[in-house]
Amino acid sequence: MSEVWIAGENNKGARLDLFLQETMDDVSRSRIRKWIDEGAVLVNGVQVKAGYKLRIGDQIEVDEPEPEELLSAAPEPMDLEIVYEDEDLAIVNKPQGMVVHPSAGHPKGTLVNGLMYHFQGQLSGINGVLRPGIVHRIDKDTSGLLVICKSDRAHNALSTMLADHDITRKYHAIVYGNIKEEEGTIDQPLGRATADRKKMAIVPGGRRAVTHYKVLERFGVFTYIEVTLETGRTHQIRVHMKSIQHPVLGDPLYGPMTFNKEQGRLIASVKEEISHGQLLHAKVLGFRHPVSGTYMEWESELPAPFERVLSAFRAMQ
Repeated sequence: MSEVWIAGENNKGARLDLFLQETMDDVSRSRIRKWIDEGAVLVNGVQVKAGYKLRIGDQIEVDEPEPEELLSAAPEPMDLEIVYEDEDLAIVNKPQGMVVHPSAGHPKGTLVNGLMYHFQGQLSGINGVLRPGIVHRIDKDTSGLLVICKSDRAHNALSTMLADHDITRKYHAIVYGNIKEEEGTIDQPLGRATADRKKMAIVPGGRRAVTHYKVLERFGVFTYIEVTLETGRTHQIRVHMKSIQHPVLGDPLYGPMTFNKEQGRLIASVKEEISHGQLLHAKVLGFRHPVSGTYMEWESELPAPFERVLSAFRAMQ
């Protein structure tokens, strides 16, 4: 599997191995250095050392080997909600429960399989045969907007925007507890949890992660919030909200093991709606079009289960 990034202004002077460690959240630094030493990492098509200092515009390509059963992805017909499309990109509203691209645990039925069928090969090939068109991801059980790249020029430009934190990404979520302040910022580094490698955690010396949140509505023991990402780490919103004792409702990994009587009453009223995962939705996505330069922004409706939870909580106030 090959992945490509373009170094932006914020990456100028960064060591290659540290850049990749920050960018590839699920890969250890020792593994990255091994790939660099073996020539699986190229900068502008040339093998360099781990300590190479990045320059603006450098193209970093990582050719990560895949398990034998995942050498390619096959097109699959499926209903996709395409909210915008032109010759360079498309915006897709991903449903909860759908994995973005094939992996060892999910070889088919992913968004990529559906995209390959829908766009019939008209997808950026920069990230290889398993991630055509994919420039960023959201969790399986998070719903909402994703940009899909149809051309390599769009992919390169959007990769730079992501590296420079120059894309608007706003999420809506329902979290446990009553957040006292109207808005706030969480600036805490994230890394793999030592006790459970499936989880992320706040780790001293980890990758910097910044989350901004503001209260939209209060339900006494739950709060409806909008979250704006400054960075985009794995599980960032889920871990950050847990760190301030306000985990996302329905989160199977980071949600609380126990809750109070009033929370239990409300949870019982929406048991089915929260049984499929966290109530977290990528609602707003915006950026300057990589070709025209015009700022464009899209907003998606909340999924029906999310709306039903809000209606149920409002009715019980």
